[in-house]
Amino acid sequence: MALDIFRNIVSFFILIFVQVLVLNNIQFSGYINPYLYVLFILMLPFNTPNWLVLFLSFLLGIFVDAFSNSFGMHTAAATFIGFCRPYILQVMRPRDGYDNNDKPTIRDMGMNWYLTYSGILVALHHFVYFYIEVFRFNEIFAIFSRIFLSSVFTMLLLVLTQYLFVAEKKKN
Repeated sequence: MALDIFRNIVSFFILIFVQVLVLNNIQFSGYINPYLYVLFILMLPFNTPNWLVLFLSFLLGIFVDAFSNSFGMHTAAATFIGFCRPYILQVMRPRDGYDNNDKPTIRDMGMNWYLTYSGILVALHHFVYFYIEVFRFNEIFAIFSRIFLSSVFTMLLLVLTQYLFVAEKKKN
């Protein structure tokens, strides 16, 4: 338990560090903006209380905003997916429910489940973030292009990160 809390604290700061110092400086023609920091919210254990998910999402967004000068846009988007996460997990719950030892990772839940789960939440995050950023409806096709392309690129980073940094499941 203490080891999981320590891992989550370390991953919180590492993801903020990578987002602020590396990924915020990557933009491909203004349409692809990767946001890897959402991985922290996605990988919180299934049994994390909803209030804690919301608080951690808010805190994560505040930290990214503070270092990115984005004035609450990341906070709003991260808090929104923190709010939506329990409902998405409820809809995607297996028939037998979630195992207490499992986490929402590719290793524990499988590729199809993870792509659906993270794809929905990443798309919601990007939708809120880019609409707050532009805040106009006359550029709707440009916004949807940014949402789609950034979501695809972020999903590629999430899957790559899962394979590189999440340990393989031990075989019995």
